[in-house]
Amino acid sequence: MTLRSLPTSPALHRVVALLQPPQSSFPLACAAEVFGDHGPEIPARYAFGVCTEHPGPVRTRSGYDMLVTAGLDALEGADTVLVPGWQQPAGTEVPAAVVAAVRRAHRRGARIVGICSGAFVLAAAGLLDGRRATTHWAQADGLAARFPQVRVDPAVLYVDHGDVSTSAGSAAGVDLCLHLVGVDQGAAYAMRIARRMVMPPHREGCQLQYAELPTSGPVTDSLAPLLEWLGGRLDQPVSVAEMAVRSQVSARTLTRRFTEQLGISPGRWLLDRRIAAARALLEDTDLPVETIARRVGLSSAVNLRRRFHEAVRTTPAAYRRAFRAERAG
Repeated sequence: MTLRSLPTSPALHRVVALLQPPQSSFPLACAAEVFGDHGPEIPARYAFGVCTEHPGPVRTRSGYDMLVTAGLDALEGADTVLVPGWQQPAGTEVPAAVVAAVRRAHRRGARIVGICSGAFVLAAAGLLDGRRATTHWAQADGLAARFPQVRVDPAVLYVDHGDVSTSAGSAAGVDLCLHLVGVDQGAAYAMRIARRMVMPPHREGCQLQYAELPTSGPVTDSLAPLLEWLGGRLDQPVSVAEMAVRSQVSARTLTRRFTEQLGISPGRWLLDRRIAAARALLEDTDLPVETIARRVGLSSAVNLRRRFHEAVRTTPAAYRRAFRAERAG
């Protein structure tokens, strides 16, 4: 498997993933899926590439090698440096050359992102000292013990400080990457990528809902089919009772499942999706607020303005102006 070199177009935000053998394939694939080429349907805003300390074959944990031709000097041209995991035995020191390269990239203004156990590399570089960070729930105690100056939060899906970001387990790397795309390019662009990946642009809840429990028990039914159904009906009023009927459970059971799996109520989840859809329409279209309100199921401009202000702390019109001014700048 040969990964192409990083494009050098100055118009694109350059993301470089720093690989280290044995490289975990999944967190790398998560980052590539978000920041990589999405075809002609989605205009390119990122250039994604990879590098490693010692260019050449990089062993993976999936039974194959990747040929990586770029060395650490590739980080010098990166806008974002991404570390997709650190699969080394406990206590293994991060190579000094890697630490130095990551520090140099951070000093010159690159954003440094650690997915899952990639937080260990960021911590070794001193970028998490005195800061809140996260990693996979199974490795949180190890990170805290090895780097006591880091305030490890084992519950959240990700932590973003702007210049430095960390995520929980590998799949939470998708949550973080989509969040960063939203910060860089706006909610509408992030939503387009999320839709292509067939997943929500933002998941509520925390990673502890996925952690191993001390005792075994029945596995909670997935909400995925219901969430997909709701996502296609944001323009329609849907009550919790209707959701329960769709899921063939009682309203009380459905609410409990939402709380257990997402850490949020059904009504709150649906409202958050409506606000996200409204943000995307405000960014991507010139539709009147009244029309947007109907399209996202908030019935009226008055209701949209009230709900939008509660969620985003600004009005739809001000949000549209600020977003477009920022993009123009």
